[in-house]
Amino acid sequence: MTAPYDNLETRDAKTRATAQLAGLQEQIKRVEDTPGSCLAGGQVDQLGDLPRLPVLRKSQLVDWQRDNPPFGGIPVQNITHIFQSPGPIYEPGGSSHDWWRFGRFLHACGIGAGDVVQNCFGYHLTPAGTMFENGARAVGAVVVPAGTGQTELQVQAAAAAGVTAYAGTPDYLKVILEKADAMGVTLNITKAAVSGGALFPQLRQYYADRGIACLQCYATADLGMIAYETSSTSGMIVDEGVILEICTPGTGDPVPSGEVGEVIVTTLNPDYPLIRFATGDLSAVMDGQSPCGRTNMRIKGWMGRADQTTKIKGMFVRPEQVAALVTALGADRARVIADRDGDADTLIVQIEGAGLDPDAAASAIKDILKLRGDVTFHAAGSLPRDGLVIEDRRTYDT
Repeated sequence: MTAPYDNLETRDAKTRATAQLAGLQEQIKRVEDTPGSCLAGGQVDQLGDLPRLPVLRKSQLVDWQRDNPPFGGIPVQNITHIFQSPGPIYEPGGSSHDWWRFGRFLHACGIGAGDVVQNCFGYHLTPAGTMFENGARAVGAVVVPAGTGQTELQVQAAAAAGVTAYAGTPDYLKVILEKADAMGVTLNITKAAVSGGALFPQLRQYYADRGIACLQCYATADLGMIAYETSSTSGMIVDEGVILEICTPGTGDPVPSGEVGEVIVTTLNPDYPLIRFATGDLSAVMDGQSPCGRTNMRIKGWMGRADQTTKIKGMFVRPEQVAALVTALGADRARVIADRDGDADTLIVQIEGAGLDPDAAASAIKDILKLRGDVTFHAAGSLPRDGLVIEDRRTYDT
């Protein structure tokens, strides 16, 4: 089992919380007076005050960047790169240190000095290739900047350069290995650091059967490293450079520990301060400490998309509208269900809570969702805690 990367990974909860609060307060100072800031004001005296601050969504970032290119007025410093992701969204990057904090993950994969990493993430416009290269340099590994495609050349390069580790999407390593088999070439890859797709159990086992330990991480172009697996493969450890919340989709309200919700992240990177940035992904906190000895929060990894926007009867229904409905009714929670009756869409709104007025509910649904539908009322705690606030049951088979 790989030892921790540094002392940050084994801090007690109080020490970590104190450091996170100090980092958060510094981030607030950096952005609070900036036009186009990701902070609309608010006092944070303890980490529990964080939900008082507004959530920043990618759609807002796109608008800010359009009005104030390239970074929407967010104070950015110490950068060497500007990347572009779909949206378009422009992300800054730095190279003077482990800017995206990938070294911690690569260390957990057992990658370090003496390793040669075949980096099969893209290098053009999008930042993934540079992110992993930056992390590989942080742990002392040599990098083959392979990028994507040209599998036969990938095999030749891996053999000639003595590649011992792979970085890329989970499935492409299998493509390289099978091409090497077909070419009669033996590769010496024993470690793999993957992201950007699902690492299914059977694929992880395929690699294990070939003597390759494969671990995955959860990261985004905006935030860098968010969470990563260790050799225990028991959930994902949250990175030491972020504060992570799990919230009801469409809101900034934290869910109880263990429930599925949207991942909202505050990065403590002073060069690009993002506060309460909504990833649009679903996950859940895991109870207890990782068997690997790291003490930070664990999450279950990627569990789907939180942006459940759905068109029903020709109208888009968004998680934010469902959240507004809950607030207007004083309910505990709500779930919108889209279904079909023949060729027509149907709408059911399930509302959880006590003492709710059916007439008020029908009126609020019409005003907020701009639709009419059936309403059902449910006792506290009875709706599923699966992160869905909009469930689409429709099928279009012919």
